Amino acid sequence: QVRLVESGGGLVQTGGSLSLSCSVSGRTLDDLALAWFHQGENGEREFVAAISWVTGVTYYGDLWKGRFTISRDKAKNTVDLQMNQVKPADTAVYVCAAGIYRPPLYTKGLDDGFFGWWGRGTQVTVSS
Repeated sequence: QVRLVESGGGLVQTGGSLSLSCSVSGRTLDDLALAWFHQGENGEREFVAAISWVTGVTYYGDLWKGRFTISRDKAKNTVDLQMNQVKPADTAVYVCAAGIYRPPLYTKGLDDGFFGWWGRGTQVTVSS
């Protein structure tokens, strides 16, 4: 079992920056990928970014590549999302997720089907 608790959400102006953090605990993390998803008002989850816990290899959704950066801190057992140049369309609940790391399956992109453990999310609101 993996427990995921997000923090750091809030209100930010267009063009500003915000940092989210996900505290990870439970089973060993060595075979896991950790990810962030954008969950809109309709409940649909869009893949934002993922990182291999062991290797640090990263993956990004096209809408956020170049603006958002995912990283992990092995000493603190956290996965962080640095959000830069935010836009009103970035407004959502950001949810942290974990799943078994399977890079050969990622060739056509990542989606929520690759992740089996989920946090409750943290709200990010971008004002125009």
